Amino acid sequence: MRASRRCRTNPPVVVAPPAPDAIENLQFIRRTLEVSGSFTAVPGWGLVTVGVTAIGAAIIARQQLTTQHWVAVWLGEAIIGGVIVIWAMYTKAQRTGVSLLAAPGRRFALGLAPPLIAGAVLTPILYYHRAVPDIPGMWLLLYGTAVVTGGTYSIRVVPVMGACFMALGLGSLVAPPSWALAWMLAGFAGLHIGFGYFIARNHGG
Repeated sequence: MRASRRCRTNPPVVVAPPAPDAIENLQFIRRTLEVSGSFTAVPGWGLVTVGVTAIGAAIIARQQLTTQHWVAVWLGEAIIGGVIVIWAMYTKAQRTGVSLLAAPGRRFALGLAPPLIAGAVLTPILYYHRAVPDIPGMWLLLYGTAVVTGGTYSIRVVPVMGACFMALGLGSLVAPPSWALAWMLAGFAGLHIGFGYFIARNHGG
């Protein structure tokens, strides 16, 4: 009898498949985390690069003899800066495993878009009405607004950067027109480099 007892084996353990309710709960939790998450692919080094190119744009703009060429230089810088940021954002997202098309990325883009579109619409209108001295302040103010609204869905330092841009825009609008280049340099070069370096060092590049 003892031998027969020793030969006994434990019955196999059968693992039941998860209940449908449990699967639905897990999917709901996953969707909730995706929706409530923050957009973390803001490229710090990309912003630093944009700040450096803005210094070059300021040097070139200072040498222009006509208002038309001055505005054209900064519009060119806006295009170059946009390409740099988009590429840097894409590479950072690939490196960190963040999807740009997920809910946080979509909300970030939707927050940025309206103020930037408003700036694109107002620029030719102000130029046509010979209100060119107001364009730098408008650019800084609306760009800062875009960064604040988009940054609401990103890391905390991004809205702070946007608020600083808005403050510079307000300062440019009330200051003498001759200071316009200094305000542009302080914002698009100084703030981009300073905040970009902080983001790069503390938020993964």
